[in-house]
Amino acid sequence: MIRSLPRGLLPRKVQTKKEQLNLMKQSSLLVTAALSLVAASAFAQATKSSPAVGASTSTSSPPTIASAIDREISLVQKEVVEAAEAMPEDKFDFSPEKLNLPGSDYKTVRTFGEQLKHIAASNYLIWSPITGEKPPDTVNDGKGPDNMKAKAEIIKFVKDSFAFGHKSVATLNSSNLVEPITSSSGRPTTRLFLATFAAAHCFDHYGQMIEYLRMNGIVPPASRGQ
Repeated sequence: MIRSLPRGLLPRKVQTKKEQLNLMKQSSLLVTAALSLVAASAFAQATKSSPAVGASTSTSSPPTIASAIDREISLVQKEVVEAAEAMPEDKFDFSPEKLNLPGSDYKTVRTFGEQLKHIAASNYLIWSPITGEKPPDTVNDGKGPDNMKAKAEIIKFVKDSFAFGHKSVATLNSSNLVEPITSSSGRPTTRLFLATFAAAHCFDHYGQMIEYLRMNGIVPPASRGQ
C-alpha cells in the first residue's frame, strides 16, 4: 500500500515545455548541492585523519582521574614552594606574635617555617594510606623535624613531600578510588578523599603563608605583575 505523500510532492503532469526545463534545472541544482556536501564531508574527514606537513603524529593521552588530581597537586605545590622561596631565611621564624598587635593573641601560632614543615609532614600523613607506604619518621605527628631550621632544608622537605604525593596519586584508578581504607589517624576513608583533601589542606596553610609575606612587606609571587 502506497502511503499518501505530503502536499507538494504529489506527482502531476508537466503542462508546458518551460515548466519541464525549470524542473530539470531544479533537479540539477539539488544534485550539485548534494555532491558538494558529500565532498565537503569527505575533505573534513581527511583533514582530521591526516596531520599537516611537519606536524607531530602523536596525540596526548586522555585525562584520567589520577592526572586530574595530580594537576591540582602541581598547582598548590607551585604556589607553596614559590612563597617559601620568597621569604628571606631570617624571617622563617616569623609569626604574627612578633608584631605585638593590640588586642591580639598569637602565642600558639606557627612560625613561617613551622607552617611549611606542617604542610610537608601532613602531606606524608594524608597521602601515605593511598598506597600503604609508611611515611618517614620525620613527620613528627604532623609537625616535622624540630631541629630543622634552615630554609633550604625546609624547602627540600616540602618538595619531597609533594613528590611523595605525585607518586601516590599516580596509583589511583576507577576500581580503587572509593574503596574503603583507613587514614593515618585510624578513621575510615577513601583514596579519593585523601588525595584531594591533602591539596585542600595545603591551600589552607598557603593562605596563612601569604599573610606572613604581606606582614613583612613582601608581595607574594602569585600576585606579582597583576
